Amino acid sequence: MNTLPNNVNPQTSLIDQQADSAISYLRSIGLPFENIIAPLKEREIIGLNLPKYLEDLPKEIKIDAKYLSKFVIGSATGLFDYSLNSIWNEVVLALRKKAIAYGLDIFFDSAVNNKMREICSTEDDLALLKDAVLLDTCKKLELISETTFTKLKYILDMRNNIGISHPTDYVINGFELLSWLAICIDVLKDKPTEEALKVQLFIGNVKKCITPLEDDALKLLKHQLEMLPTHHLANILRTLFSIYVSDDTNVEVRKNIANLAPTVWNNCLDKPKYNLGIILEGYNNNLQQNKYELGKQFFELVKGNSFKSENERTIIIDSLLDQLLEKHNGWDNFHHEVPIAFSLISYIQKHSDIIKNNAEKLVFTILNCRIGNGVDYYNGVSQKAKPCYDHILSQLSDAYAPYALVALTHYNIKCKLEKQNCKKEAKEALKIIKSNITQPRLIECFDYLIERIETNSSCVFDKDFKVKSEPYINWS
Repeated sequence: MNTLPNNVNPQTSLIDQQADSAISYLRSIGLPFENIIAPLKEREIIGLNLPKYLEDLPKEIKIDAKYLSKFVIGSATGLFDYSLNSIWNEVVLALRKKAIAYGLDIFFDSAVNNKMREICSTEDDLALLKDAVLLDTCKKLELISETTFTKLKYILDMRNNIGISHPTDYVINGFELLSWLAICIDVLKDKPTEEALKVQLFIGNVKKCITPLEDDALKLLKHQLEMLPTHHLANILRTLFSIYVSDDTNVEVRKNIANLAPTVWNNCLDKPKYNLGIILEGYNNNLQQNKYELGKQFFELVKGNSFKSENERTIIIDSLLDQLLEKHNGWDNFHHEVPIAFSLISYIQKHSDIIKNNAEKLVFTILNCRIGNGVDYYNGVSQKAKPCYDHILSQLSDAYAPYALVALTHYNIKCKLEKQNCKKEAKEALKIIKSNITQPRLIECFDYLIERIETNSSCVFDKDFKVKSEPYINWS
C-alpha cells in the first residue's frame, strides 16, 4: 500500500497527479499543453482552501450540486475557465429552484412580456429565460439580496468574457475562483426576504381558496397588502390579473380577487397599471376574446379604465361620445345620458387622461350636454350626469380649453344659446373650465364670454372677441 510522506498535503498531491497526467497525455497526442491548465501555485490555493468553503454547505444542498462536483474536478485539473462555467451553472440551477419555490405564476408574470408569457408556465420553461433575465427577476422579487445580485452580475460578466464558452487569453487565478465559489455558496444558502415570502404565501392562498373570504379575513388581508412595498404590490397586481383572466380559474377565486384587487390597485404605482392596459389590448388584438372580456371586468372592478392603452381608450371614448350625443338628442335624455356619462368619466379621471386625437370631439359633446336643451326642468341638464360633465370640463386646462371656445361657434350650440336657460348653463360651464387655466390671454377670452354670454348669446362673434381669441380660433 502506497502512502504519502507526512509533509505532503493529500489535496495538493491529488492536484499534482491529475495535472501531470493531463499534461503528459496532451503532449503524447501532439496537442498544445502549455498555458492550458493553471500553474501549480494557483492549483494549490484551491486544494488547500476548497474543503473550508464546502464544509458549511448542508448535506441536502450538496447531494444535488452536480455542478459543484464539476467545479472540483475542473479546479483540480487546473481548468479554471471550465470551473467558472460550472459555478455559474450551479447558480442558475439554484435561482431556478428559488423561482419554483416562490411560484412560477408570479415569477413568469414578472419576468416576461405578454407574448412570451403565453408559452411560459412549467419548470422546464425556465430554461427559455436568458440568464440575465432570470437574475434580474430574482432581484426584483427579492429572492436574492441586492448585494448578492451585484456579485452575481459580476460573475455572469466574467463567465461571458473569460469562461470556457468564449475564446480568451485571460488567466484566472486561484483566489478569484474561490471568491466566485463563495458567492455561489451564498446563493445556495440564501433565503428570500420576509416580504417576498408574504407575497408568495398570499398568491398561493388566493389560488387555493375556493370559498368566499369572510369579512374579518378580507380586512386583515387588505391591511397586510397596504403595508407591502409598492414593487411587491406591482407583482401581486400583475399575477392577480393573470389568475383572473385565466380560463382555468375557479369562480369563487375570481370573486375573492374582485374583493382584494381594488386594494392592491389603489396602493400601486401607475406604471404597472398602464402595463396591464397594454396586456389587455394585446388580448383584443390577438383575438383572445374570453381573456379580453375578463380583463375588461377586472378594469371595471378596480375602476381602472383610464389606464387602458391609448389606442383602446381612443376608440372606446369616441364610441361613447357618439352614444352620448345620440342620447342627448333623443327621448328621455336626462335618464339615458347618465350611464354613458359615468362610463366616460371612468376613462377621464385627470387631465392627462384626455387623448389629443378625440379632445375636440370630447369638448364639443360634453359642453353641448352641459349647456342642456333649455327646458325649465333642471334648466335642461341631466342632474345625475351633470357632475360627470363638470369634472371633465374642469380637466381641460390650457391644452384643451380653446376647444370650448371653438365649440361655442358651432351651429348647434349657437342655436341653443338663444334659450335663456342654455345661456345660464353655458356661463357656469365656462367658469368651470376657466378655474383650471393659467394662460393670461386664454383667461381674458373666458372672462369676456362669462361677462356677456347671458345677455348676448352672439358675443363669441364680437369683433373684440375675435381679436382676443385669434391665437386659438382660425377666423379666416
